[in-house]
Amino acid sequence: MLSFLYNRLAKLGGENLRLDAMRMLDGGEQLLESILNVDMNGVTGRVKFLPPDDTLIHPAYEVINVIGTGHQRIGYWSNQSGLSIDPPETLYRKPGNQSSSDQHLGPVIWPGKTTQKPRGWVFPNNGRHLAIGVPNRVSYREFIGQVPGTDTYSGYCIDVFTAAVSQLPYAVPYKLVPFGDGVDNPSLTELVRLMSAGVYDGIVGDVAIITNRTKMADFTQPYIESGLVVVAPVMTRSSNAWAFMRPFSPGMWAVTGIFFLVVGAVIWILEHRLNDDFRGPPRRQVVTILWFSFSTLFFAHRENTVSTLGRVVLIIWLFVVLIINSSYTASLTSILTVQQLSSPIKGIETLRTSNDPIGYQQGSFARNYLVEELGFHESRMVPLKGPEECERALKAGPHKGGVAAVVDEQSYLELFLSTRCDFSIVGPEFTRNGWGFAFPKDSPLAVDLSTAILKLSENGDLQRIHDKWLMSSACSSQTTTFQVDRLHLSSFWGLFLICGLACLLALFLYFLKIVRKFSRHQQADVSHAAAASSSSAALSLSSASVRLQTFLSFVDEKEEEVVSRSRRQSLDRASNRNDCEAVDGETQDSKSGRRVEFSTNKDIANENGI
Repeated sequence: MLSFLYNRLAKLGGENLRLDAMRMLDGGEQLLESILNVDMNGVTGRVKFLPPDDTLIHPAYEVINVIGTGHQRIGYWSNQSGLSIDPPETLYRKPGNQSSSDQHLGPVIWPGKTTQKPRGWVFPNNGRHLAIGVPNRVSYREFIGQVPGTDTYSGYCIDVFTAAVSQLPYAVPYKLVPFGDGVDNPSLTELVRLMSAGVYDGIVGDVAIITNRTKMADFTQPYIESGLVVVAPVMTRSSNAWAFMRPFSPGMWAVTGIFFLVVGAVIWILEHRLNDDFRGPPRRQVVTILWFSFSTLFFAHRENTVSTLGRVVLIIWLFVVLIINSSYTASLTSILTVQQLSSPIKGIETLRTSNDPIGYQQGSFARNYLVEELGFHESRMVPLKGPEECERALKAGPHKGGVAAVVDEQSYLELFLSTRCDFSIVGPEFTRNGWGFAFPKDSPLAVDLSTAILKLSENGDLQRIHDKWLMSSACSSQTTTFQVDRLHLSSFWGLFLICGLACLLALFLYFLKIVRKFSRHQQADVSHAAAASSSSAALSLSSASVRLQTFLSFVDEKEEEVVSRSRRQSLDRASNRNDCEAVDGETQDSKSGRRVEFSTNKDIANENGI
């Protein structure tokens, strides 16, 4: 072994190593054997090597936690049990256990004197805190605002940020830096631009996550949903004598009435030849159609249906009537029992079709969205500083120097409406946005705070913060709703389609059945006329106009009469055939008699020699 070491050093070496001064030892194997035969108690415990792998007997080590200039023991390691807080001497008496669930150490104190596992990096503790920009708002201070007489800030956004930072596994030193003059609401897009330029290290506030801002910064998970909505003045709508017409739109009323008449006419066609209730003078039949149609609305029809097709159509129609009746009852009940609010503005589409001025909150992205994305003219945009100015502008109206409606984020307007019951959100939310905290691109804080916000949402802390700042409302006790929408044809066209197809299919099958029966009836009439040797009658039956009149008469005729007439005609044809057969028999007999008489006379003449 030592000679091998000498040769290797000579090759690497150089003459400066003075290898010639080293003495050669050829007893390497004996030295190894002596080491493996050691059996003693040292500082770390017993030292002994076991064959055949020459492994150390009961190897064990202490695991220490270095804390500054000191340390503490937090456990042990041995090849018997792995990591453990119990001394190895006690574990070697037990069966070996390498399960990962049983391997654990005592609590570890990490740098920064924290027991939470670090991410592998920390913010440098060089005295510099993160500069977090906060908008210095002049309105809606429930979200974020400076505490009077101090340099601190409070509000919903601040509490959410503080709670999220407390969830991080590392310390984040920061200071809040205001942005804005305190007179007007600052532009949050400009604040994001300054952060991307390095002026701020992050932004905490009511910052909506929109496209042009995400190009400049990374945002956390939204901690509140807040899209753009329209707020307009509303008035209470009272009931009147024609309130019963409001549940359905005019188109729905018209189609429903048409279907009542159509279904009545279809049932009459299917039942006319079979059912005495649907027969009689024309006036009576018209009255029957109308009565039967509209009586099905209350399931009070007295006429029975006897045909299979008629019953199928009636069952489908009664199901449609049941749905329509139930929907009408529910809508009318809501209209008459719940206080209704109405407004001439129905949503953003109503504002598009008018030229009235539109209000927006100063500093909000709503102005750019309406002008650049939706195409509103810039002259219609009216900036409003706060909720008091919004209220005055809405009450004044577009014809007295005010605005027709205000477009803003839903979170602001819900707080605005909590104490102002003369206004309401009209129409649906027409954008989907949320508020988040902004950080420079690729900042790990954006990801970690998103995880922290999700934790706050799951454990309910986020909702408790929301209730603390934003739940006050003076209008919550009012039982009102914003003008229940009428029921339109679009909600029922599927039912009407099914009923219409059922009627068409029933009429088609009925027509095929009638045509087949009429063909048989026509053939019977032609054969009957031919049997009666009436060529003029047979020719008249082949005329188109006569055939049409005959078909209409056949359709109008009762089924029983047609069947009985067909039977009579069959009997007549059978009788005629019998008569013809009798006449033919008599003729044959007379011919045979003449032949017999002639042959007899001839024989007599022969006998007499004639």
